[in-house]
Amino acid sequence: MAVTKRDTIAKAEKSPRRDMWNRFKRHRAARFFSIVFIIIVLFSLGAGVFQRYPPNEINLGAMFVPPSAEHWLGTDSLGRDIWSRILHGGRVSLAVGVSSAVISALVGTALGAAAGYYGGTVDMVISRITDVAMTFPAFLVMLTIAAMVGPGLTKLILIIGLLSWPPATRLVRGQVLSLKSREFVVAARALGASDWLIITKHILPNVIPVLLAQITFQVGGAILTEAGLSFLGMGVPMPTPSWGNMLEPAKTLDVLQFRPWAWIPAAIMVLVTVLCINFIGDGIRDAIDTKLQM
Repeated sequence: MAVTKRDTIAKAEKSPRRDMWNRFKRHRAARFFSIVFIIIVLFSLGAGVFQRYPPNEINLGAMFVPPSAEHWLGTDSLGRDIWSRILHGGRVSLAVGVSSAVISALVGTALGAAAGYYGGTVDMVISRITDVAMTFPAFLVMLTIAAMVGPGLTKLILIIGLLSWPPATRLVRGQVLSLKSREFVVAARALGASDWLIITKHILPNVIPVLLAQITFQVGGAILTEAGLSFLGMGVPMPTPSWGNMLEPAKTLDVLQFRPWAWIPAAIMVLVTVLCINFIGDGIRDAIDTKLQM
């Protein structure tokens, strides 16, 4: 069968993606933790199927019951089944991590692209704002704002997302600075392409692979931030379960020492999930093709 010109072009376009995928598969840790992460996501999304009891069902006659055949991970201070709350809490914590990472990536990409492409005053203003933003301890700023506006899932996502953009801004700015003088960008500008078209069609597609690794790490950071804010009572409000607010009972010494089943499962899920995400991010970073897609 004769190979057409369209097939040749399609094969050439797909080869970098295939090479990237092959390099990712050769990263054994990333491959293993990707499977673990997929299992966590599936159990979280299917929480209603895998739960044994409704996550908010209160049973005052079964408060702080240790793990047993009836309650696999025990119960909390209100007799709620921890296994069921872990499943539903994963759905919330993952949603916070992904949503806030996407928001920060969008803000950072817009600011970084503008700073890197236009340079001059635009670059100076955005860079100085980024530098100032990175001098403040992000968690304390988020905690302060959360205390001012009050806890809430949507508020939490916006707080984390809108205050986590500086790393993405710096990354995108550096990439755009190295790309805007390349031949294909100069050629597009010479042909009369608008700045918007050059940025969105010729520059950003080459930034996305590098940005993807940054977004992956940002998801893990957002999950940790949610856990910290919820632990302090400024994150996801009760009774909605999240891995963060399930750690809140550990603030009392009695629970911390004598009822570890009330907080250890949530702590393990945060630890394992962030570990998975970080290894996946390492795999993506190692798999990124340094050759630009023209």
